[in-house]
Amino acid sequence: MIIILDMTAHRLPVDRPSFDTATAHFDELGRHLWEPIGAATVAALALRPGERVLDACCGTGASALPSARLVGPDGTVDAVDISDPMIDRLRRHASDLPQLRASSADVTTWEPSGYDVVQAVLGIFFFPDMAAGTDHLVSRARVGGRVGLTVWRRGAMEAAGARLGRAVSEVLGTPPSGPPPSPPPARDIRTVEGFTDWLRDRGLHDVVVRVHEHRLPMTPDIAWLVVLGSGFRAALDPLDEEGIEAVRGRYLELLAEDDVTELDATTLVGTGSRR
Repeated sequence: MIIILDMTAHRLPVDRPSFDTATAHFDELGRHLWEPIGAATVAALALRPGERVLDACCGTGASALPSARLVGPDGTVDAVDISDPMIDRLRRHASDLPQLRASSADVTTWEPSGYDVVQAVLGIFFFPDMAAGTDHLVSRARVGGRVGLTVWRRGAMEAAGARLGRAVSEVLGTPPSGPPPSPPPARDIRTVEGFTDWLRDRGLHDVVVRVHEHRLPMTPDIAWLVVLGSGFRAALDPLDEEGIEAVRGRYLELLAEDDVTELDATTLVGTGSRR
């Protein structure tokens, strides 16, 4: 029996300070993971010059930066994240994009509204109340405005989470725990059908859910970067430097023993219009 870490579960057990700590690695992981996923979301929304965009849970800009380039100088992108270090990093990346306005704030209480596009890439899992937080985001779009939300597909990131959980459990000598309970399959937003229904429940129409297949080669460097630059980083918080190094070694051993050479990082990109 081992600890199992599941980044695809409806409520990911990670606090924001963990992402503050992970900012540099999160940014480094971007070209391998966050940027392709962000680009897929932006493409699905078909942003146009001059549009107003709210990018929620923006991180270091994987979707906010390409959005700002697409809306151009006559448009605006409000990029919002609760992590100050992430926003500081984004501001440096966007120094030549005055149309991108980065704000450190809780987007679930964000007041401006009337946006042409509201988007959140892999962010809604972190809301204390996912449905209520998402409903607030939808309300920020104008009537007829477009909303795009991206979530992990069921099973994505599992190969890394299971081995990391086992490595942490062994190093800490913690009692066993099982995986978080899954919602009933019909309401699991990690499936195309469940996500489609859930988005309709949020008041969206013309809902389309696209599968964005993405896989990462699990070289030792990338495999460990996936841990340091994602929500998995929180699993290392109870450990000192020696313990972290022990987890790293055991985690990489487990990946090799199980012949894990690539990581499924497939997402679901859901789009719709506000009624």
